[in-house]
Amino acid sequence: MPSPLVKKFIAYVEHERNFSSHTVRCYSADLEHFAAFLAGPQAAAEDPAGPALDDRLRRVTPLDLRGYLADLKRADYSRATVARKIATLRSFYKFLARQGQVERNPVKVIRTPRQEKRLPKFLAPADVERLLAAPKGDDLLSLRDAAMLEVLYSTGMRVSELVGLDMDDIDPLGEVARVRGKGRRERLSPLGSYAMRALDRYLEVRAAAQVRDAEALFINRHGDRLDARSVRRKLAKYLRLAGLDGRASPHTLRHSFATAMLERGADLRAVQELLGHRSLSTTQIYTHVTASRLKQVYEAAHPRAN
Repeated sequence: MPSPLVKKFIAYVEHERNFSSHTVRCYSADLEHFAAFLAGPQAAAEDPAGPALDDRLRRVTPLDLRGYLADLKRADYSRATVARKIATLRSFYKFLARQGQVERNPVKVIRTPRQEKRLPKFLAPADVERLLAAPKGDDLLSLRDAAMLEVLYSTGMRVSELVGLDMDDIDPLGEVARVRGKGRRERLSPLGSYAMRALDRYLEVRAAAQVRDAEALFINRHGDRLDARSVRRKLAKYLRLAGLDGRASPHTLRHSFATAMLERGADLRAVQELLGHRSLSTTQIYTHVTASRLKQVYEAAHPRAN
């Protein structure tokens, strides 16, 4: 039986904070891993679940946490994984402190390891053109794939947001899509003319198809809502057909969208809104790609540049 405190926290982040199912699963796995560390090798014999584990969680000290970090280091976890686990524990103990279950948050004194800054991978505009031209045919699935790729690149939305689109989320007159992002926050994403044309062609054929999930915008061959895994498989297929790196993901198109927008002079805050980022600092990772453009602007504008 899992810890009642952990169950209460997971219910809180899922139903009150409206975190995504992926984040909820990560939180659950991280706390289960930490609980196993606290229980030690004798866990199976003593079965320290329920109230016993709750009591141990309440008594956690910074020394316990440093021992946990040392254990993670010995197991050769990546810095990103360690940082995520610390963030989970920080949120968990912040919740416990608000609930009056602990006097202070023991994670406050624990430093998050410095992260290696990995720049996002993106496709050059010419490569994106080759990818978007890869789906051929006038059948339902080919037209769906063409529309799907166009919408991903046109809006920069996440793959989870794409497969979550319903029919009534598309406004053909306003040429926008209503997108439900992380934390169930909604935003409006403009759809470019190429995306609208691709959607029109797909929806015309979809209207005559056998559909089991009438609400879903993008459906599979059985008429049910398309899932994220299928989108990734389709993208890999078209990347190969276009002669591009098959390791690119739907998120690569999101990076490509943001990069193209900033290189063409879009305001950083506008890109933040379009991507659905809560914090501007998350969007700022894309500014590295604008360095060459800024240099060109500087050389063209500054009287002492040349």
